[in-house]
Amino acid sequence: MYLQIIEQIRERIAAGDWAPGRELPSIRGLAADLRVSVITVKRAYLDLESDGVIVTRHGKGSFVVESSGLADELQEAALESHLTAAVATGRRLGLSEENLVARLRSATRSGDQK
Repeated sequence: MYLQIIEQIRERIAAGDWAPGRELPSIRGLAADLRVSVITVKRAYLDLESDGVIVTRHGKGSFVVESSGLADELQEAALESHLTAAVATGRRLGLSEENLVARLRSATRSGDQK
């Protein structure tokens, strides 16, 4: 569950929904809203903090890091993760590198037509 919390927060920041400096929900508040333990949310926040995505100020709360390029960095990381997963899936299916590249080009053309 904590991985889902991390992913959702990263997605909101990457999409620009949560700007740099925005205060995150309190650990207790988010835990109550999601109906999970405080420990689960705390673990997610600690991981996000160690990854440099958020900063926690004692007595004040947790905030999105003040970095103008954070959303772009998170989008790049998400893209890399998706491409890595696509390559792994292709390898499991026995596809060659050339076939994977051809499929990526095809998907790119399909995406351009939408």
